[in-house]
Amino acid sequence: MVEPNRPLFVLFGSSIVQFSYGLHGWGATLADLYARKADILLRGYAGWNSRMALQVLDKVFPKDAEIQPSLVILYFGGNDSIDPEVPDSTHVPLEEYVENMRNIALHIKGLSEKTRLILLSTPTVNEDQIVQCYGDNLGRTNEKSRIYSEACIRLGQELGDKVIDLWSALQERPDWLTTCFWDGMHLTKEGSEIVANKIKMVLTEAEWEPSLHWTKMPDEFFDIII
Repeated sequence: MVEPNRPLFVLFGSSIVQFSYGLHGWGATLADLYARKADILLRGYAGWNSRMALQVLDKVFPKDAEIQPSLVILYFGGNDSIDPEVPDSTHVPLEEYVENMRNIALHIKGLSEKTRLILLSTPTVNEDQIVQCYGDNLGRTNEKSRIYSEACIRLGQELGDKVIDLWSALQERPDWLTTCFWDGMHLTKEGSEIVANKIKMVLTEAEWEPSLHWTKMPDEFFDIII
């Protein structure tokens, strides 16, 4: 343990989270934005689905931990939405996905009264680019991504949590097909910039007490006189 303790932000999800510190990723953007204000903890697991996440939930977020996160940004869905017929599919049926995400969200929000949650929905994909990179679409389609994205959004609204519609957000950029992904599903610098801006918008508009906006959090050791 390194002291002093800062507010803790945890990024929990699959490859969109694991890779968020590379290629000028959105996780790195948050770490830079909150330098001296909060610790950004990366808990990303490429290839995982919501079923896998649920199995380790108590280990990643133990309820008896001395320090509980102030914010968790949660993303699963891309691997859940894969076609069940492809080899080694990580597909999770839609109803099970929703219940898994519900249980994960409720566990996280139960960690403390001040633990806040932001859900990221399943992003769009560039099917042609996936085929170009991997030889086939790996069981991923934009339509399946949309269905799982909308289910995540409905769940977030039902639970009263902040939720970011990544499926729509990435497509707001006119040239998203050629700029947002490096392999049709994982984010480039430009794709991550969209995600980071959407997260910053939520943090700006959220009426949380205490505020988690970077301009309203104190700098560590700001007033030391040398």
